[in-house]
Amino acid sequence: MPVEVRLENLTKVFRSHRDSVVAVDHLDLEVEKGELVTLLGPSGCGKTTTLRLVGGFEIPTEGEIYLGGKRVTHLPPQRRDTATVFQSYGLFPHMTVFENVAFGLRVRRLHRDEVRRRVREALKLVNLEGLERRYPRELSGGQQQRVALCRALVIEPKVLLFDEPLSNLDAKLRVETREQIRRLQKELNITSLYVTHDQAEAMAISDRIAVMNEGKLQQIGPPYEIYAHPANRFVADFIGRANFLAVRVVGAQDEQFEIELPGGVRLEVPAVTGLQAGDEAIAVVRPEAVDVLPEGQGDVTAEVTFAHYTGSLATYKLSLPTGETLEVEVLSPQEKGFLTEGTKVGLRFHRQSIHLLRE
Repeated sequence: MPVEVRLENLTKVFRSHRDSVVAVDHLDLEVEKGELVTLLGPSGCGKTTTLRLVGGFEIPTEGEIYLGGKRVTHLPPQRRDTATVFQSYGLFPHMTVFENVAFGLRVRRLHRDEVRRRVREALKLVNLEGLERRYPRELSGGQQQRVALCRALVIEPKVLLFDEPLSNLDAKLRVETREQIRRLQKELNITSLYVTHDQAEAMAISDRIAVMNEGKLQQIGPPYEIYAHPANRFVADFIGRANFLAVRVVGAQDEQFEIELPGGVRLEVPAVTGLQAGDEAIAVVRPEAVDVLPEGQGDVTAEVTFAHYTGSLATYKLSLPTGETLEVEVLSPQEKGFLTEGTKVGLRFHRQSIHLLRE
């Protein structure tokens, strides 16, 4: 697929009379046509600044920005073929839904009949027919966000930018709206760059996720790859929950490593590049990659030190004989029995789900 967005050595430094802050640090990134890539990371990691650079709301200190093969690094927002859906919706309160959606088309001086046709088609896409004459104050938060999405879509941009568009919605509405955004993005085959700090949102909506920290790109890949094969401890810790165990690689054969856990337990796990027999490593163990069994069974014995029940899921913190603590998730606890603090259990590790990192 052709590349629609290309960022080369993109850097943004904010300077004041006292100091300077590197918000984006030599970022290289490509987004293919029709792809949705999410910039994910904690507050202050540079994801929103990157989006603003692509949209033309900030000018880079270094580097270049290309959209559809055209260099747009220093062009203003109105001369870039992009549209942005903002966190705060950004609707004009004195305009009706129709007028808000039509605004960008009228700026482009389209004929009145064409404006009317495209607005109606866009409102139908987001299930807002019949609300054309309402004002933003007469809409729910979810409806306002759909108007903002509609306003961005109606101008048919090459690249659609999302700046944490769901953060003002309640949990249930967030899920519904993100599903609608993903459906429309796929249906219209529109290249999208999406910013969020919500891991679940990124996992659910993205073709690829670009994890950022302190202005730098840590890893980019499909959601499954980012979760199952994190590039470093930051990514493993930020995407979902993870346990980290110090281990030693004691053998290597047929793309498998034999590792030794604290306490002497040995497991065969998938090999990774950059490690060899004799190396110290960190084993990433996801909470769902451990089975809780009756005491005496499995690989090791542990004691429940914390138990949390949420209906379909039980979360336990378990103390190993060596002093390490593991967090474990168990599905359908009502069937398997809810464990209380102080209970002794056995644990069995899912070998193929353990990922090794260099120390």
